[in-house]
Amino acid sequence: MAHYKRMIGERIYLSPISMENIDDFMRWINDPEIAHTTSFHSRVISLIQETEFVEMLAKEGNIFSIVTHKDDTVIGNCSFFGIDETNRSAEIGIMIGEKEYQNKGYGTEATNLLLKFGFENRNYHSIHLHVFSFNERGIACYEKVGFKPQGVRREAVIRGQHKYDMIYMDILADEYFQHISQRKGG
Repeated sequence: MAHYKRMIGERIYLSPISMENIDDFMRWINDPEIAHTTSFHSRVISLIQETEFVEMLAKEGNIFSIVTHKDDTVIGNCSFFGIDETNRSAEIGIMIGEKEYQNKGYGTEATNLLLKFGFENRNYHSIHLHVFSFNERGIACYEKVGFKPQGVRREAVIRGQHKYDMIYMDILADEYFQHISQRKGG
């Protein structure tokens, strides 16, 4: 299957999504361990639902496969949604679905590439997301790339008998450009 290197990082690249990977996406979103940190935790996602969702985002050019340089393995996906063209803002989502690639910095690299595309190619003013308070790896990733806490919905997420906060984070274009300038040492 052909992948196209739209945004290129050190170990991965973002490629326009291919429907040939829908089985991988289905496996990930229906895996309780992976879905645990998503809004899809309590739902069973059918092939029709996932296909419609991916096709909708793909038509608008808003969803990417996360692919390794080493062997062109699709390890996850990331997307823009909730786009507000008037105010130049969007929400992002990211999933590293292949478990052997989790907690190894691939999510951080993919998030950096998505931010680069959003701010440098799409000319967004702000990019935001939400993350559950128990997702410490996700929070660390987002802080590392420059996101700042924006607000909290207290006890908005229930997993079994436990209640967790939903943390809203954002990054502005100026903050992004300052952050990458600091990373480059100047």
